[in-house]
Amino acid sequence: MALLIDIKQPDWMTDEQLCESLLSIYPSGDIRCVHSPGNLEEIEMLVVSLYFDGEALRYPNLKLIQKVGAGVESIMADTSIPESVQITRLRSDVPATEMAEYCLAAVFQEQRHLRQHRDDQMKSIWRPMEPKESNKTTVAILGLGLIGCIIANRFLDNRFKVSGWSRSPKQLDGVQCYSGMDQLPGLLSEADYVISILPSTPDTVGLFDHQRFSEMKPSAVLINVGRGDLVNERDLVNALDTAQLSHAILDVVQIEPLPTSSPMWRHAGITITPHVSGWHLGDSIYDMAKNFEQLEKGQPLLHLVDRQLGY
Repeated sequence: MALLIDIKQPDWMTDEQLCESLLSIYPSGDIRCVHSPGNLEEIEMLVVSLYFDGEALRYPNLKLIQKVGAGVESIMADTSIPESVQITRLRSDVPATEMAEYCLAAVFQEQRHLRQHRDDQMKSIWRPMEPKESNKTTVAILGLGLIGCIIANRFLDNRFKVSGWSRSPKQLDGVQCYSGMDQLPGLLSEADYVISILPSTPDTVGLFDHQRFSEMKPSAVLINVGRGDLVNERDLVNALDTAQLSHAILDVVQIEPLPTSSPMWRHAGITITPHVSGWHLGDSIYDMAKNFEQLEKGQPLLHLVDRQLGY
């Protein structure tokens, strides 16, 4: 029984780096990298970051696909994966905390008008602007799982008013919680910042479209650190051009890397970062090694994906 690593994102992490980390935790495991996979019939666990359709079929005895990270939409979209193959994702405070820091940085940039001050500097303009007050600012968080809760608490710690939305009802101390699609417009209409960390599912793809932008404050800022396909990018550009929305900060986009032809690169109302909000795996590497051990023993796995729900 072997584990095969095929991340496909060397700018972030190489297969060899992850292999070294896993072997330091589970030295007795048969852990391989894709450039030297050995007998493919021995591969029972596949570790991926990017996943392509039909990839699982290369390994006739595959039992588990382990996603390095949270989003599993590319795996779920592959209908050729046998039902017998389980899918797991990672959950860790480390990348979640990094994503919270990213969102805080994005919001404080807007609160203190740093983009405007930078533009003024380039024009040699001295123009004082009153900062926005945190305790008078509402941050809405869409998605109240592990990451959403950590983000919510970071904003509460910094005196913001925080609201949250999830598919099913939840309760969080200090957070005004909404649930279900019928309650989404009410949340959006009150928010100064809308932070999306939702997974990609049939219900969320294209969620931020013309209708949703019309429900938001014209002064609102959208921050997307969830999945790129949550945003209808054409409708986003139109909403910014028609002053339905103030600004958008996107760490994820529909096609990554963002094509050079995309108008979003040069749009004054959009800030693009290259999918960097959550970077380090932290202690989730231990969960990955644990899943390999549990798979060998035929025991329940950590962070199993519900294939019906899509996450």
